[in-house]
Amino acid sequence: MDIQTRKLEFIQEFLKIQSEEIISRLEKILKNIDDDFSPLTIEEFNSRIDQSLEDSKNDKVIESNKLMAEIKQWQ
Repeated sequence: MDIQTRKLEFIQEFLKIQSEEIISRLEKILKNIDDDFSPLTIEEFNSRIDQSLEDSKNDKVIESNKLMAEIKQWQ
């Protein structure tokens, strides 16, 4: 699928959104786009792994099926 087709499909889906919260989130994403996709350093990578493990130990996670159910409610 080419970029123009993807853009048009995105616009069509965007126009169906009825939630101001979702539109606000998308606006924030668009404003925070950073073209500098530099790779993580080993230290950053390891730090993220450590944080993820800590979050898991402290029950700061959500199961994928619960997340998908929550996402479906956004529309």
